[in-house]
Amino acid sequence: MSDDDEAAPPVKKSRVFYGSLEEKERERLSLDIARNMAAGSDAVKAGIQAGNINISSGETMEMEERVSERQQEALAEFERRRRARQITVSTDDAEVKAGLRALGEPITLFGEGPADRRERLRSVLSVVGPDALKKSRKDEERAKRSQEECQQTWYHEGSPYLKEARLWLAKYSLPRAMKRLEAARAQKEVPEATRTIRQQELHKSLRNLNNFCSQIGDDRPISFCHFSPDSKMLATASWSGLCKLWSVPDCNLIRTLRGHNTNVGAVVFRPQAGVSLDQSDVSLASCAADGSVKLWNLESDEPVADIEGHSQRVSRVSWHPSGRFLGTTCYDYSWRLWDLEVQEEILHQEGHSKGVHDLTFHPDGSLVATGGLDAFGRVWDLRTGRCIVFLEGHLKEIYSLHFSPNGYHLATGSGDNTCKVWELRNRKCLYTIPAHQNLLSAVRFQPTDGHFLLTGAYDSTAKVWTHPGWMPLKTLAGHEGKVMGVDMSPDGKLIATSSYDRTFKLWLSE
Repeated sequence: MSDDDEAAPPVKKSRVFYGSLEEKERERLSLDIARNMAAGSDAVKAGIQAGNINISSGETMEMEERVSERQQEALAEFERRRRARQITVSTDDAEVKAGLRALGEPITLFGEGPADRRERLRSVLSVVGPDALKKSRKDEERAKRSQEECQQTWYHEGSPYLKEARLWLAKYSLPRAMKRLEAARAQKEVPEATRTIRQQELHKSLRNLNNFCSQIGDDRPISFCHFSPDSKMLATASWSGLCKLWSVPDCNLIRTLRGHNTNVGAVVFRPQAGVSLDQSDVSLASCAADGSVKLWNLESDEPVADIEGHSQRVSRVSWHPSGRFLGTTCYDYSWRLWDLEVQEEILHQEGHSKGVHDLTFHPDGSLVATGGLDAFGRVWDLRTGRCIVFLEGHLKEIYSLHFSPNGYHLATGSGDNTCKVWELRNRKCLYTIPAHQNLLSAVRFQPTDGHFLLTGAYDSTAKVWTHPGWMPLKTLAGHEGKVMGVDMSPDGKLIATSSYDRTFKLWLSE
């Protein structure tokens, strides 16, 4: 078979179209579009049924509004930047920080330098306005001015009796101060060896203190105890409203003073009571939680006079060393001084931000110290009316104060479980004694020489501390409840403690 006999490939005939292809293309494109739309609608329907596509009920958002909002924001930003460029900010970094603090902004951010801080202040001022810094500074100046006005000392006119009393107190206290200083000079002339021997003997006798007598004093807790000036009687106050007089040292009941209807806070003997005063003279004063203050003599079971004027609890009363004046502390943030000769209140002194709990008079009669629930103490000069020492250091309320016979040491007992001894000559805290494991209810210096300090606390103990040195000498343990009051007899031989366990105890050195 030859090559000529092989079949040749068929020739593809080309189609020839006459006219335009536009109509055919339109038909084809329309068919493709319809086919695609059908497929798309089927996919949308499937998405709706599957819950993947949510169709709103005709809510639309116009694109033009959206665009206009963006334009407004951009314009506002441009305007803010323009204002920021016009605001002048100090180059002093301290002033920049003060401005940020006044506007309530953090004064510095992490990694921020002075230039960045200035720009941040400028941007803040461009938002709040440059006048905001001036307003805040004006408010600060106004607040500072009002604070300074509050701290200013102000005076009001007192009664003629107050002026007479201040003159009388000055004439009374200055000779006593001279006698005290003469005694201190005489004591300084005693040889050091003799003083050391006396101190060692005193410490030895204090270490031998033991419970001499224990007596059930009432059906309710005994809140206070106080020796008479002749050391022959002990007065106790109870939460039952009764005050009782006991003979010392045999602890026999002499008299029950009935007059209070609620908790009695304190009962104190008047100086010279039972020594130079008559039995019919006013010899005791007591106070109670209802604001009542009553005066008693040694003949009657009923009060001889009532002192009215307190609207809240009176926690303590104290006699001036002269016996003419009586001081009372009240929970209305004030303390008062009463003149028994004119039978009037001559001084109503404020100064504490909370209730005043205790007060004590200086041995000379020139000063009075008050302690309050605001944790601060104040020493007032009765001759001028000024607060001369501000005792700041306790963390909780001050419940007791007592002057040392040396005239320049003051002890305070507080709810922070410490006793602080203050040096009045340089107006500083001399020593802080971590005295007890609970709040201190009472502090007392030795009444004769002040060579030791007695503290009572709610940890059911009383403790004796050396002065000076502030070393513990003896712990008087024996009460089953909180020790609420302590006292020392004026002759320095006996110590009395009263307690929440309804008993009082006498302690004597063997």
